[in-house]
This record gives sequence, structure tokens and C-alpha cells, in this order.
Amino acid sequence: MDKPALKEQILADSKAKLSETLQQLQHEMDETRRLSNEYGAPKDRYDPYRTKMMRQNELYAGQMGQTNHMMQALENIKPDQIMDSVQFGAVVITDKQNIFVATGMGKFESGGVAYYSISSQAPIFKAMENAKAGSFFEINGQRFEIKDVF
Repeated sequence: MDKPALKEQILADSKAKLSETLQQLQHEMDETRRLSNEYGAPKDRYDPYRTKMMRQNELYAGQMGQTNHMMQALENIKPDQIMDSVQFGAVVITDKQNIFVATGMGKFESGGVAYYSISSQAPIFKAMENAKAGSFFEINGQRFEIKDVF
């Protein structure tokens, strides 16, 4: 598979993972609201169950906001833009793992291959920023060789 097509597939799989996360969060928010409504009117001014449900909903709303922010960041990546150095939007193939510099959503699979999505604020990104294929970088006592960047 050529690099732009592979990068497009990686980007699509990243978006799919975030969409799945958004759906799960929305389901949890809906469930929390349902339970809160079934509970009925507050029993007193400091009803702990109602307060717990409200806090839970606020937590899910915050996570949804962060996930939407990540999705917006992915929208800024152009899969047809092939990069020759490590920067936002790059796919980095090392001798130990495959990295997608986009958002800090962690490990995901694309085409049966594991990738780690990291943000441009992550220490590993700072260690390899602007590096090119054939370069080495070290983090946490481990040395990595960059095999390819696109």
C-alpha cells in the first residue's frame, strides 16, 4: 500500500476509534440521566444520589468535550501530505513500535498493525521532534531507530 493510502487508513481508523468512544460516552450520559429521572424528585436539598448522578454526567460531558477536541485535531491532518520529518500528522515507523503523531488516544489497530497515537505534547514526541528516517532517539533509557516517516 502506498504511503498516502496507508496514512489515510490510519487516520480513518483513528477517527473510528474516537467515534466509538463518543458513542459510548453518550450512552453513559443517557443512562445516567435515565437513572436520575427514574429516581424522581430530590428527596432533600442535599440529596447525595442526585448529586452523584450530576457529577457523573459532568464527568462524561468533560470527556466528550476532550474527545471532540481530539476529533477536530484529526480533521486538520491531510493524509496526502507526506512528511519527511517527525511533526504533527506524521506516521513514524520505528524499530520497536509504530507511532501516529496526532492526539493522545493511545493504542489502536489499523490494517492489523498496532499504532500508538500520541500528542505533540508527549515526551516521546519531544524526543523525536523534527527527526528524519535513519535517525535515533532515546527516551526512558530505550533507544529507538526511526525506520520511516510519512
